[in-house]
Amino acid sequence: MPQGFHTGSRSLQEQFDTTAIADRIDTLLVSDTISDSDRAFIEARDMFFLATADEQGRPTCSYKGGDPGFVRVLDEHTIAFPNYDGNGMYLSLGNALVNPEVGLLFLDLERGNRMRLDGTASIDAEDPLLADYPEAQLVVRVRARAVYPNCPRYIHRYQLVERSRFVPHVGVPTPVPEWKRMDWAADALPANDPARDPGDREVRGR
Repeated sequence: MPQGFHTGSRSLQEQFDTTAIADRIDTLLVSDTISDSDRAFIEARDMFFLATADEQGRPTCSYKGGDPGFVRVLDEHTIAFPNYDGNGMYLSLGNALVNPEVGLLFLDLERGNRMRLDGTASIDAEDPLLADYPEAQLVVRVRARAVYPNCPRYIHRYQLVERSRFVPHVGVPTPVPEWKRMDWAADALPANDPARDPGDREVRGR
């Protein structure tokens, strides 16, 4: 049985008579290596979706955004991306620490293309790539198990209006999100959170 399929997949393939085409796709299009064209597609993206599950198999999915190139292809088997400041819940990365099997979905919403990358995540607090990502808390590396395109027919077309002003850049003050200054959150923030600095709030919050 191809590695991407299990009894659940097979039962539905049999029900809808898609076993032959599923095996053909698995044979021809699914790889554990990242090609040059895959690299170009991944590194041109400014966002992706990350699927993880905890040790009990309970899933969550999160959006990750940055500047184009924030996801790097390190070699034909490995990608890396930063984790920036969020809401402090660490649902996705916490899952990856106890269950490192992850799935990433890359989308080009303007041209209608998408790619999946499934693999095994690792997180090193001393990752040398941290220095390359301003204000990144951690860097996640994923060793690919399966890399493959998806049928683009249901992708709605969108155009970029503007990139988030909250993506960190060297030499540019990063704005503080408004929710961090709300009463329900302000006194629970980490001690070193910029939102706790009254002198910084006006500059960062614009």
